[in-house]
Amino acid sequence: MTTIEEISINTIRFLAADAIEKAKSGHPGMPMGAAAAGYTLFYHHLKHNPRNPHWPDRDRFVLSAGHGSMLLYALLYLSGYDLSLDDLKSFRQWGSKTPGHPERNHPSGTEVTTGPLGQGISNAVGMAIAEAHLSSLFNRPGFNIVDHFTYVMASDGDLMEGVSYEACALAGHLGLGKLIVLYDNNGVTLAGGAALTMTEDTKRRFEAMNWQFIEVADGNDVGEINQALLVARREMSRPTLISLRTSIGYGAPGKQNSCAAHGAPLGEEVLKKAKECLNWPLRESFFVPEEVKAHFKMVQERGKIKEEEWEKLFSRYESTFPELAREFKRRMKRELPPNWDECLKDLEDKWPNEIATRKASETVMQRLATTVPELIGGSADLNPSTFTWLKGMGDFQNPHRPHDDIEGKVGGPWGYEGRNLHFGVREHAMGAIAVGLALHGGVIPYTATFLTFADYMRPPMRLAALMGLPVIFIFTHDSIGVGEDGPTHQPVEHLMSLRSIPNLTVIRPCDAAEVVEAWRIALLNEKGPTALIFTRQNTLTLDRKTLASACGLTRGGYILWENTQKLPEVIIIATGSEVAAGLKAAYKLAEEGIAVRVVSLPCWELFDAQPAEYQQGVLPGQVERRIAVEAGIKLGWEHYVGLRGSIVGMDSFGASAPSGVLYEKFGLTWTKVYEEAKRLLSTSL
Repeated sequence: MTTIEEISINTIRFLAADAIEKAKSGHPGMPMGAAAAGYTLFYHHLKHNPRNPHWPDRDRFVLSAGHGSMLLYALLYLSGYDLSLDDLKSFRQWGSKTPGHPERNHPSGTEVTTGPLGQGISNAVGMAIAEAHLSSLFNRPGFNIVDHFTYVMASDGDLMEGVSYEACALAGHLGLGKLIVLYDNNGVTLAGGAALTMTEDTKRRFEAMNWQFIEVADGNDVGEINQALLVARREMSRPTLISLRTSIGYGAPGKQNSCAAHGAPLGEEVLKKAKECLNWPLRESFFVPEEVKAHFKMVQERGKIKEEEWEKLFSRYESTFPELAREFKRRMKRELPPNWDECLKDLEDKWPNEIATRKASETVMQRLATTVPELIGGSADLNPSTFTWLKGMGDFQNPHRPHDDIEGKVGGPWGYEGRNLHFGVREHAMGAIAVGLALHGGVIPYTATFLTFADYMRPPMRLAALMGLPVIFIFTHDSIGVGEDGPTHQPVEHLMSLRSIPNLTVIRPCDAAEVVEAWRIALLNEKGPTALIFTRQNTLTLDRKTLASACGLTRGGYILWENTQKLPEVIIIATGSEVAAGLKAAYKLAEEGIAVRVVSLPCWELFDAQPAEYQQGVLPGQVERRIAVEAGIKLGWEHYVGLRGSIVGMDSFGASAPSGVLYEKFGLTWTKVYEEAKRLLSTSL
């Protein structure tokens, strides 16, 4: 190691330690132990331009071990990103650019919001899939316009989490050679030594998953780390895990190699001794030597040159392949193709009298697959049940694997250009990989599984919402209508649980026409993820000639039908398959001369975002006799029916029986809605 390398690495260590000490909060152990690896990657290998953090062909870096955030912030600061020394000094403070765990684009250069262990490394698999897919579509001989690596810094905890095992197994199966993981193998976790809970042979585990495994005996040896990265970059047929033997809290007497260095400041005395141990000046905190500043200017200059070279290459590409270039730019801007939804306009007259909304969604998806080529995704081994394949659009598979004897192909190309992702029975990884696809850009990812398994996907869904990523999460088998499979597969609390996630748009359409509108909203939603909730059982195709247009779904909720121009005496509010029951009850009430209104409310989030005048127009405050009907738990519907209203829903888990029997036994029928309306009407307010 040269003198300037050693000084640079110690600069990283003590910028991190000083920031954590000043904040009186943070995780100094990893930044001090993994500083050499971070330096080697950022200075010698990472293709990035700090002046343009959104350059499409940059390498992606994911700090999966997000608790080590100060390692990332120190590297970004020294590399010349939009981050000042004062920003480092305000670590973990209100309004700062340096939050406790990394947050996407905050500061610039932060690719991913991380912290929940296992998520970042799994997101990186999605990023690598996106790179492989786009390179197969857009690259031409002599024009590798998509040609970058995805690097990860992961910890013991990341590899312990089940989601990472799922994602890494799929990455090996797919042969994602441009995915490189730096494993900070320090042998220590938060509560003690990793040996307390971890005895597997990591090398054999990853080799069994078709990964290249490289051991670096000294995690402080820049030369050895550099050589390992060079070997990893040459292996194009499988991903690589580089195991770096590091020392947590390196240089801190009494805390090095101890869990005491993991999640608390070193303390003034230990920090002082650490600086003495590593020959670091004591005269000031946040010290950055001038030679280190000059040394890191090379990162900016090299990054600028790399991007300029790419821009020249792309300019020639644009002249040679103008249509491909236009398509690439459109996708990277996340602009939908012109007239992308024209394919949906003639569907209204094509629906049968009854159709499951999952089947209606399948029809919509086949149309959209031809007009929105960036739509890519799949299910957790459930295509025959969720109907979420893109027929004729090919399977995304390792192009070097034989596939003649593999069943389940949907037609079309076999390789990285395929748009059907086969996740296997891996819901945890599926959600996180979809987040990585959206983070990379150039694609619109979707996933699919049964609604009852949404719990397996909650962490990535929450992070997608936190990052404002346009991921489409499809959930079918949405209620006790699942029937004979019983309560384990009948989601009761899940719909309301999803509605509790901020910035997640949850849509439960009532019929095929609303399914069309739900898909439009999902594709137009650029500010966050969308959850589309579909039935297994058939639902009535509503007669839109006598009822309101399904385009009312764009406002979340709308008046579907009413028999009065004045204020109604009672309002029935419903979603999904229960809208038909609400309508039938309303027709019966109308026959008796009662003024009644039926509101379809498929999306709470969109409705609550409407102006108060619109909300009041649909649900006038003067009308307190309101009934909500939904095949899920009742909790939450008070928001719309008030304390004097009534809720027809579930108070328990379901049961195993035909769906029609279940709706009858649990009281989710039009007669129950009718009876509740009559009861409310007989009650004085």
